[in-house]
Amino acid sequence: MPAGSNRHILDPEKIVQTTERLRARVAERFPSSGLAEVAADLTATAQMTSAWVLRLSQPYLGLRLLAALVVAFGLAAQVYVARLIDWRRVIRQADLVALTQGLDSVVNLLLLAFAAIWFVLTLEQRLKRRRVQRRLYELRSFAHVIDMHQLTKDPTVVLSQSEPTQSSPERRMSEFELSRYLDYCAEMLALISKLAALYAEPSRDSEVISAVNEIEELTSNLGRKIWQKIMILSNLDERRAGHRS
Repeated sequence: MPAGSNRHILDPEKIVQTTERLRARVAERFPSSGLAEVAADLTATAQMTSAWVLRLSQPYLGLRLLAALVVAFGLAAQVYVARLIDWRRVIRQADLVALTQGLDSVVNLLLLAFAAIWFVLTLEQRLKRRRVQRRLYELRSFAHVIDMHQLTKDPTVVLSQSEPTQSSPERRMSEFELSRYLDYCAEMLALISKLAALYAEPSRDSEVISAVNEIEELTSNLGRKIWQKIMILSNLDERRAGHRS
């Protein structure tokens, strides 16, 4: 295999390193904030995701051995039953109706046998799909948690220095701190998208790929809202600088 053949495949180790670096940056900038705790949880999630993806990419040898045994037993049973029947005698003595009913019973047994074989053969895929979907649901919930942290971070309120009401959330951040806070949230959402994509790479399951696409769309939409706030901060800051000059 060429040395550069894996250049366009996501590396779980690199994603974990990026997540750990982001956790350190958030902890240094906002050491006692809830966002620092979320960044630490995201790092732990990234580490678990890396381990899970490696585990899911490996075959379940026990299930594959069971499937092979079931297939072999099913085929052997069909051959054994077929050899017990004296087909010449059946054809010679049976009438057309009885022969049709007998063949119908044999076909039904064959269909049931192959349905059981198919169930066992696809058991590994279904187990992996269920476990991946459970992990993807956790990532989806994580994205909403990050969105909740940036929900009350309104750049227009910070820049206008308006008088807060009794129910207004506490706002102590400067413009720079608010910009960094929002940027960290956007980076976390992007990393969640990458963690979800890790589950799709070793899979050809259409349901898994569809669920990953939904998470990517969710994080993209949530990140777009954050970047709109960052753009508002930048535009208002530029206007204020223009008025000063």
